[in-house]
Amino acid sequence: MSSSVPIPFSEPSWLMGLPSPYYNTSHRKWQKTCRALVSELLGNASEWEKQGDVPADLYQKFASANFLIPNLPSPLPVKWLQKLGITHLPGELPVEEFDYMHTLIFTDEMQRSGSMGPSGATSTGFAFGIPPILKFGSASLQQRFLPDLLTGKKRICIAITEPGAGSDVSGIETTARKSDDRREWIVDGCLSLLIVPLLNHAGVTMRRIPVGGQTAAGTTYIELDSVRVPLDNIIGTPGLGMKYMMQNFNYERLSISISVDRCARTALSAAFEYVMRREAFGKTLMEQPVVRHRLAKCGAQLESHWAWIEGYTWVMTRLSEEEANRELGGLTALAKAKAGMVLESCASTAVLLLGGNGYTKSGMGEMVERIFREIPGARVPGGSEDVMLDLSIRQLVKNYQ
Repeated sequence: MSSSVPIPFSEPSWLMGLPSPYYNTSHRKWQKTCRALVSELLGNASEWEKQGDVPADLYQKFASANFLIPNLPSPLPVKWLQKLGITHLPGELPVEEFDYMHTLIFTDEMQRSGSMGPSGATSTGFAFGIPPILKFGSASLQQRFLPDLLTGKKRICIAITEPGAGSDVSGIETTARKSDDRREWIVDGCLSLLIVPLLNHAGVTMRRIPVGGQTAAGTTYIELDSVRVPLDNIIGTPGLGMKYMMQNFNYERLSISISVDRCARTALSAAFEYVMRREAFGKTLMEQPVVRHRLAKCGAQLESHWAWIEGYTWVMTRLSEEEANRELGGLTALAKAKAGMVLESCASTAVLLLGGNGYTKSGMGEMVERIFREIPGARVPGGSEDVMLDLSIRQLVKNYQ
């Protein structure tokens, strides 16, 4: 069965041709640019996810296209980018015009394949590791690290929790103390923020962690055993690491919400397309009321959550960072928690409707099965679901009082 109309739920309404107050000409042009580049750079994402890794040169390809920069929160560090000769993003988008609606579009397009691992391999460290340096790092620290980080010559990751801490980031046991000559930090972990060199550095041990989803993202266990770090690698003021990271969480949780909604959309639209042509008991599955009911419930959850994310993101284009952190912190946690629920509903329904095909790692059910394995990765990282629900209400109560 073919149709000139897109598969229901396969795209947000504004990409289905419906009017929207949120997107201007710049946003629409950016969406086309992102779709073309993502198709080119991540065209083999599914295969890479099966292999459990991405090509070694993928990160540099993103860097060469100036396609790492959109991972940063808005507004972009315009002065730094222009200093490095980066005045425009792909599609001739001036760096100073980049706003949170551009962020939403970029993040949404990066997940269209339904394979979250390859996109995570190129984006996570850049998106969440660089902002603390930009916001809180000294001028000399920024000068030492930002040129190579922003141009992709060096990579950064963010190590934020421990096996015994999980979402309780303030409960990590890692410590940092000054050496006897007070020229270095001796790190066994810390609640301050430090830039720690990893490759071939004494005391650093790294190993990949096999995970159920995002297998190509490169989730890694990092052990720091009396690692010596230059004293001026400290980001901001010693002891304020938790405060700094809290300001990083809102952007991380928004990004997760956008990504997870796209994965839910991919799974649900795949199920919709499947039941339109799959026949059982003498008629297509779509002719069964129970099937339509399942699709309707998932569609309602997905589209209502996405509408919330769109409106929420647009509000961020009108607030300062300080205002957004204060007014939207609780709602960000709530939106992130709800995103995991939406994915669980859509992915589980897709597996059920595809039947045995939805349980296989190959063939027509491959993508749905893979997205189903992303449910825990949506509900736990960035703050586990129950912690986020509680945090959201505590933050709202705080603002109310």
